[in-house]
Amino acid sequence: MKTPPQSPPPPPPLLILLFLLLFTTTTTPSLSQPLPPTPAPTSPPSSKPSSPSTLDPKQVTALQSLNIPTSKDPCAQPSLHNATLCDSSKPFRHLISLRLSNCSSYVALSFTALKSLSTIQSLQLLNCPVAPIRFPPELIASLRSFTSVNSLSKVSGVWLSQLENLTDLTVSNAEVKATGPYVILSNMKKLRTLTISNANLTGSLPGHVHSNLTHIDFSGNHLKGSIPPSITMLDSLQSLILSSNALTGEIPASIGDLISLKNLSLASNSFSGSIPDSISAVPGLVHLDLSSNQLNGTIPSFISHMKSLKYLNLANNNLRGVMPFNASFISKLSVLNVGGNGNLCYNHSVVSLKLKLGISRCDKYGMPVSPPSKDSYADDSGDYDDGDDEDGSKQKKEHHHGPNKFVLGVAIALSSIVFLIVFLIVCSKCRR
Repeated sequence: MKTPPQSPPPPPPLLILLFLLLFTTTTTPSLSQPLPPTPAPTSPPSSKPSSPSTLDPKQVTALQSLNIPTSKDPCAQPSLHNATLCDSSKPFRHLISLRLSNCSSYVALSFTALKSLSTIQSLQLLNCPVAPIRFPPELIASLRSFTSVNSLSKVSGVWLSQLENLTDLTVSNAEVKATGPYVILSNMKKLRTLTISNANLTGSLPGHVHSNLTHIDFSGNHLKGSIPPSITMLDSLQSLILSSNALTGEIPASIGDLISLKNLSLASNSFSGSIPDSISAVPGLVHLDLSSNQLNGTIPSFISHMKSLKYLNLANNNLRGVMPFNASFISKLSVLNVGGNGNLCYNHSVVSLKLKLGISRCDKYGMPVSPPSKDSYADDSGDYDDGDDEDGSKQKKEHHHGPNKFVLGVAIALSSIVFLIVFLIVCSKCRR
């Protein structure tokens, strides 16, 4: 009988385990080790600048010619105390706003530099005594705001008139040569804010102004004539400052049509007539200065009902009568000045606080008791006397300087008693 062939003995388990471990390490990466990173594809070299947000090199050169440091990117904010602003164009950014302040005497705005900066929309010169400037056409077309404060020594009205795309114009403390404001404003149909102050500007106020204006300041000039009706038709006007000129005539009744007005200053002119009642129709008026004119009549009582009013100056006019303000109205004002009106007085039973009004008290007829003196600047808090104040003042003087009636009566009574006692003693001695 044949015995069946026997199978070979199984390999030891240790050998099987070593074989499997060797196989896995050579065919698959280890789970504990990260895969090697895939290399990024290399891009071909580009001709563009490494930083697309830098300023246009031509404008950098122009700024350097104006002695503006460019070691730091002028477009980075804050830059030069926000003196420069840039757009976001590519590959190079461009200036849209430039402010030059406290310039040195050798700074010159050359035509070449300004032509390179023709993307500027806002140009401000503050304390920069530079020579007269000739703007390139590209800059004239781009400018929307131009400010010159204590900078340009002389400015031609014709030169200003070419900036016809402006929405904001400010020229202050510089001599403006023009026959009147109309020469400057005739082409500026987009203008919203206008300031030409302390500029020796002559002529009269323009008979036609554009309706976009919200701010007009012609203070400190030599303008003559009256306020034209065109100005009182500006529904959007919020500030009208015509102080320190040579304007005449009456304040037009149509001034009340300026329903958006918040600041009205007509001080230091030669306006006459009365304060128009139509001012009461201006609901948001905060600042009202009519001082140093020739206004007459009484102060309208409606002024005390103007809820927004904070500043009121009616000093140095020819106003008369009783001031119609009570302590409640006065207390809400930041400034009240009614001095310099010789025929104006106040009722001290209504205004009982100690205020420096600069006017005298009223008698029972509504007339000033006496010309205002140093003592009249301080109001007393006594009750109003229906009698004549002159008589009252005399009684007060007698009250303070004459003998007291009670003391005088007691003295007379004691003297009588003493005399009677002495008389009785004498009589008794005579009888003996």
